[in-house]
Amino acid sequence: AGANVVVADIDAVLGATLADMLAAEGANAVFVRADVSREADVEAMVATALDRFGSLDCAFNNAGIAPPGMPLTERAEEQWDRTIAVNLKGVWLCLKHECRAMLQSGGGAIVNTASVMGVVSGPGLDAYSASKAGVIGLTKAAAMDFAAQGIRINAVCPGGIAQTAITDAPANAAAMEQLRQMTPMQRLGEPDDIADIVLWLCSGGAKYMTGQALTIDGGFSVW
Repeated sequence: AGANVVVADIDAVLGATLADMLAAEGANAVFVRADVSREADVEAMVATALDRFGSLDCAFNNAGIAPPGMPLTERAEEQWDRTIAVNLKGVWLCLKHECRAMLQSGGGAIVNTASVMGVVSGPGLDAYSASKAGVIGLTKAAAMDFAAQGIRINAVCPGGIAQTAITDAPANAAAMEQLRQMTPMQRLGEPDDIADIVLWLCSGGAKYMTGQALTIDGGFSVW
C-alpha cells in the first residue's frame, strides 16, 4: 500500500527473508530482530523505525504464541508466564514505545492482534484466552489515554486462520478441522482476511474509530 515497513520478529531468518521479499517487490523495508517481551528490544525496534524513516505513523502488534491446550490444573507456571509475557506484556511494551513516538509526530494508528478466543473460549485455553482478553481490555484503555492526542488504537480478533504456525502444526490438525466445521462459513480464514482489515484500520477510512475490537471469524462467535 506504499508504506515504509519495519519488519520485527524473534526469528531472524524468517524476518529478514520477509523484508528482502518486500524490498524485491519495490517496498522500502528493513528488518530488526525483537523479542517483544523484552523492553530493550521493543525500544530498539521503534528507534529503528524513527532512525530509518523519521516517524512512526502506524503499527501492527501481531506477535503471539499459543501454548498446548490442557486443564489449568496441569498448566506449568512457566507456560503461563511466557504466554502472558509475549501475548499481553508484549503488546503493552509495544504500545508504550509506539505511542511515545507517535506523540512526537502528532498521532498515528495502532492495531493489536487479540483473538476470537479472547471473546469466547474453550477447554484448555486458560493462558491463551486470558492473554487475548487482556489485549482487548488494554486496547480500550490505551485508546482512552491517547484519543485526544490523535492516536487511534484498535484490535482485531481473528478466528481460525489458515497458513499460520499455529493452524498448520500437524498436532493441531484435528482441532482446526473441528473449528472449520463449527464456523458458519465452513472454512478457515486466510491471512489476507485479517490483513485487509488491519490496513483499513490504519487508513483514513477508519479515522473516527478507536478502542474497538473487530471479530473476524467467519461467524464462529455468533453461535
